[in-house]
Amino acid sequence: MPQAMQTLATSTVSPQTKERIKVLIVDDSALVRRLLTEMLSSDPAITVLGTAHDAYDAREKIKALNPDVLTLDVEMPRMDGLTFLRNLMRLRPMPVIMVSSLTERGAEVTLDALSVGAVDYLSKPKIDLAATLADYRDELIAKVKAAASARVRAPSAAGAASADAVLAKRAPQRQLRTTERIIAIGASTGGTEAIKDVLIHLPPDTPGIVITQHIPKLFSGAFARRMNACCQLSVCEAEDGQQVLRGHAYIAPGDKHLLLVRDGARYVCRLDEGPPVNRHKPSVDVMFRSVAQQAGRNAIGVILTGMGKDGAMGLKEMRDAGSRTLAQDEATSIVWGMPGEAVAVGGAAEVMPLGDIYIRVLALADEMDITRSPGAGLG
Repeated sequence: MPQAMQTLATSTVSPQTKERIKVLIVDDSALVRRLLTEMLSSDPAITVLGTAHDAYDAREKIKALNPDVLTLDVEMPRMDGLTFLRNLMRLRPMPVIMVSSLTERGAEVTLDALSVGAVDYLSKPKIDLAATLADYRDELIAKVKAAASARVRAPSAAGAASADAVLAKRAPQRQLRTTERIIAIGASTGGTEAIKDVLIHLPPDTPGIVITQHIPKLFSGAFARRMNACCQLSVCEAEDGQQVLRGHAYIAPGDKHLLLVRDGARYVCRLDEGPPVNRHKPSVDVMFRSVAQQAGRNAIGVILTGMGKDGAMGLKEMRDAGSRTLAQDEATSIVWGMPGEAVAVGGAAEVMPLGDIYIRVLALADEMDITRSPGAGLG
C-alpha cells in the first residue's frame, strides 16, 4: 500500500449491509486504478470486482462481472469515456461516476457526460497531496453509495440546439429597482440536468434567480455558459456585488458561498470565502438562509435532487420566514437525499415531480404579484 494511503482513516460504515455494492473501475492509469481500488475496498459495504484499462476491456468485464456501479475515466486511449458512456447508456444503462481532470476540457466533457446519463463525477485524486486523500476517499465512497441507489435516466431524445434557434433572447427591462421576488434553487447529485429542466422552461420576465449547485470551481463557469446558451434567461456565474435582475439567473462559483443581500431597494449577490458548510462550498444552506433573512415572504425556495442534507434546514428557515418552498419528489430525483431531508424537517411546503416545478414556480410568482399591494416596497 502506498505511504499516502496509510493515512486514510478506517471506515465508520456498519458492515451489516446485506449485499455489498459491486464496483468496476475503468481508468487508463494503473496508479489511479490502484488508489481507487484501495480506497473503495476499505469500506465493508463495497467490493471492487475488478478494473479495466480502456473501454474495450470495460465492455467485456461489465458483461462478465455485472457491476452495480462504474467509475469511468473521461480521457482514455482508443475510445474516450464520453463515447463509451453514450454506448453504455443506450445498451445497458447503469450508475456511472465520471472521474475527470480539473481542466476546462475535463469540465466540458464531464457536463456532457451528465447530460448523457452519468449520475455523478469526481476529480482525479491528487496523489502528490497525501493530506487530501482521506477526504477524497470519504467523498468517493459516499458518491459510490449514492450512485448504487440512484435512478439512472435514459438520455434525452431532445437535441442540443439552443433556444435561440426558436426564440431570440431579449434584454430584460432595466428598472430603477430590481424585481421584488426572488427564486432560490439548490441541488447536488443530478442537479446540473435538473436545474436545466427548470430553467429551460422559464420565460425572460421570470423573477431573478440565485442558484447553488455543488460543483468544482472550474465546472461552475462552464455550467453557467451552458445554461445561458439553452435558456431564454440570461445565466451567468455570480459576481460579488452583482445586482439581481428579473430575467437573470446567477450560479454560485464552485469555490465560494453565494448569499443574497439587500442594498437599499435592490437585491445583490454577495460571495463569501467562509469555510465549507455541510462539507460543501458553495453551500445551499448558506444561500437559503440569506434568502430567508433578506427576502422572506418575497421568495420561492426550490430544492432539487442531491446527495446528503445540505439545504434542508435552510429551506425550512425560508419557509418559517414566509417563503414558498418546493422539493423535487423521490420518483424523479436521481438521489432523494437533499429533498428528502427537506421534507423530513418540514422545510418543503410542496413536493412534486421535476417536470411540474417550473409550472408551480411561475404560478407562485404570479400569486405573489397579485396579492402584493400596489407600491409595496421590499420587506
